[in-house]
Amino acid sequence: MRFRFLLLLCFLLVGPAQAERLKDLASIAGVRENQLSGYGLVVGLDGTGDQTTQTPFTVQSIMSMLQQKGITMPPGTQLQLKNVAAVMVTASLPAFAQPGQTIDITVSSMGNAKSLRGGTLLMTPLQGADGQVYAMAQGNLVVGGAGASGGGSSVTVNHLSVGKITGGATVERAVPSVLGADNQIRLELKEADFSNAARVTEAINDKFGPGVATALDGRVIRVRTPSSSDQRVAFLGMLEGVDIKTGPVAAKVIMNARTGSVVMNQAVTLDPCAISHGNLSVTVSTQTNVSQPSSFSGGSTAITQNTQIELKKDPGKVLSVPGGASLAEVVKALNAIGATPQDLLAILQALKAAGALHAELEII
Repeated sequence: MRFRFLLLLCFLLVGPAQAERLKDLASIAGVRENQLSGYGLVVGLDGTGDQTTQTPFTVQSIMSMLQQKGITMPPGTQLQLKNVAAVMVTASLPAFAQPGQTIDITVSSMGNAKSLRGGTLLMTPLQGADGQVYAMAQGNLVVGGAGASGGGSSVTVNHLSVGKITGGATVERAVPSVLGADNQIRLELKEADFSNAARVTEAINDKFGPGVATALDGRVIRVRTPSSSDQRVAFLGMLEGVDIKTGPVAAKVIMNARTGSVVMNQAVTLDPCAISHGNLSVTVSTQTNVSQPSSFSGGSTAITQNTQIELKKDPGKVLSVPGGASLAEVVKALNAIGATPQDLLAILQALKAAGALHAELEII
């Protein structure tokens, strides 16, 4: 079966600027999640745990845990356990999380356990990048399991070496917050853009008064805030809701070389060019039409340009795309004559290198 391109068009044509909330364009410096991780043991498995002969760290962990519980194993004892698995526990600590709150955790097998279904995670400290313990995790795992349907003729097996525990960790330490230090905050645009930084600064000063916001560069904007915490929270709530009239986004084409997907955020036009790739040939030409009004008609001379695209593939199949063609029509035409994703990738790269494609080309 012939592979077909998946063409996704998300056109944002150049036109009047769109208004977006400041919350969607920027984040507040310091208001972020922090990653936590820890090493622990899952017990109570139904014979699907680590093979201790091949995972010595699991045996060492069990011995250490038993010693902490006051149980000393005789020297030379060889543990042969099948219901224990060594795991890594990961979580994200939300901004402003306080001791006593609970967060979700993900438990992933480190050894060769076949399944974590039905297991219980023993108390595991979760540490941050600074080595401090910020949460303690424990609880019963929920793992998507295997199922059969149609009298057992159809079997579906999910990934059994990873499980989740909703609310499985309790926060023990809060991350220090410097929000509002020196009565100011920093807004960080999600994408560096000098024009948007200027528009954000202007919109904030128009709403809250001159001098409240100052752009430091194309990404960071310094904003003065009230001194009291309650007024600061109210101020930030209003700040996030400020409407910003952003300019048109840059033309961009994203090509997935593995799936053949092409995504564009604008109608990208092409300059006249000619490309030969294997048994494919692409010719893009521009035809100028001049319309001259008759004498004394009061009209004016009109000049229009039409882009013509011709594609050929042996044994001679030809497609002509009408005037005003865009890259979207080129991709459709290539698909119609049976080009492969590799053909399209090579042609797009050649168009970009020749300067005929007026867009940023990103290959993923």
